[in-house]
Amino acid sequence: MEKGYLSIVLHAHLPYVRHPEYPRFLEEEWFYEAITETYIPLIKTFEALTRDNVDFRITMSLTPTLLSMMTDSLLQSRYVKHLDRLIELSEHEIQRTRHSEFESLAYLYRDFFVEARDIFCNRYHHNLAAAFQKFEAMGKLEIITCGATHGYLPMMEINPQAVRAQIKMAVQTHERILGKKPRGIWLPECGFYPGVDTILKEEGISFFVVDTHGILFASPRPKYSIYAPAYCRSGVAAFGRDTESSKSVWSAEEGYPGDGDYREFYRDIGFDLDYNYIRPYLSSDGTRINTGIKYYRITGATPHKAVYDPQQARRKAEEHAGNFMFNRQKQIEHLADLMDRKPLLVSPYDAELFGHWWFEGPMWLESLFRKIAKEQTSIKTITPMEYLEEYPRNQVLTPTMSSWGYNGYSEVWLNGSNHWVYRHLHEAASRMVKAATANPDADGVRRRALNQMARELLLAQSSDWAFIMKTGTHTSYAVKRTVGHLERFTRLWEALEKNLIDTGYLDGIESMDNIFPDADYHIYSSKTN
Repeated sequence: MEKGYLSIVLHAHLPYVRHPEYPRFLEEEWFYEAITETYIPLIKTFEALTRDNVDFRITMSLTPTLLSMMTDSLLQSRYVKHLDRLIELSEHEIQRTRHSEFESLAYLYRDFFVEARDIFCNRYHHNLAAAFQKFEAMGKLEIITCGATHGYLPMMEINPQAVRAQIKMAVQTHERILGKKPRGIWLPECGFYPGVDTILKEEGISFFVVDTHGILFASPRPKYSIYAPAYCRSGVAAFGRDTESSKSVWSAEEGYPGDGDYREFYRDIGFDLDYNYIRPYLSSDGTRINTGIKYYRITGATPHKAVYDPQQARRKAEEHAGNFMFNRQKQIEHLADLMDRKPLLVSPYDAELFGHWWFEGPMWLESLFRKIAKEQTSIKTITPMEYLEEYPRNQVLTPTMSSWGYNGYSEVWLNGSNHWVYRHLHEAASRMVKAATANPDADGVRRRALNQMARELLLAQSSDWAFIMKTGTHTSYAVKRTVGHLERFTRLWEALEKNLIDTGYLDGIESMDNIFPDADYHIYSSKTN
């Protein structure tokens, strides 16, 4: 009989990036890279485990923006073309590296891309959402939701209708694409403020994940620290992040992904090779980009990198999985002696760490599940909802306002680089609520305009834009997206006020910003909430 539980939670999210007005677009590569390097490798991991009858449980958020992109026919077709370019490039690489130390790696990447194409096109018919849905139906995976566009909710508290719209639209999108309502939510950036749980409760959400200090600084103090969930006064359960297990993966100094035997992310042939050779496989404007073909291992803190050895990297992933399991066993065994229930370790991570940033991450995850199932009896994997079903009685407390990320509060999303966006977002949200409330029975073109205003506001609220402004990467794109959505919103609002809606303009932005086809502006009405 197990002494405690481990709950691994992966946050799979990308901002909504779709540009039909261009044949190829640089930032769309984020989505294609994530499919090839993270989502398909995770699907392969789940397939291997189920094929071998290895019992496992894992929780993943598939955010509404990500689900929308996964099911968009334009992006699906563009992804296949993206893979075809990579397969062609890898074939050229096989010829270029013939009889060199890189030749076997060139074959590895060619096979990697060909398999990804087969899985995407033939096995799941372009719809990866259905792949994850399959594992949820098996009881191995619990898919949870997030804010509709990953809006950072603590900075939206001033307008409860705007917060509610983010949650309501998320639940509707989850149900439309996956066929069932979500039971849990990954709050965007783990951003919690007291009171948001009431809105979650109203929308049928049973639990959320919060960073460690959100529970530790709760009122009253948590009886079980972060090793068991607690209920907010609304009845929604909060699960606190286990710092110890997270550090093993996240820490830049101590985390497994920094090991010298693992693949070096920052040495890609898109930057290393002759420009004229690599130019046909770069972005449309010729900017050098990551191709995913990387021949070196991390090696150490030196610019001179050794050649990547996939077999040695796999052995290291298995060794690290064993180390992680051993440490969790000792942690659980210690906690079990102190608690009157089985302790729970919640280990949340960005899904893109597994495969994209840490190439061996899916190997590590598969090895971990195999070892837990076959080599020990102290711990068992579980989903948060399964734990609540086993322990329905929990302490009631109020978590403190918190987030994950740098310093654990709001300074990543509110600082000198991005503070200017909020007065505009707040004003747009206020206008949206007023317009929705003043037009309870809009139809025809007015209804279309109101629905598109809701889409533009939601897209402008994405926390990704403020995050990018803070990090200084792709800043001009983040600013352009924020300003662009706000300008479209404002133009529609002014046209609505004057009853002079340009249907040609509306047609254009409906086609461009086509997320949430079932968007209903009434989610902002103060009379219906």
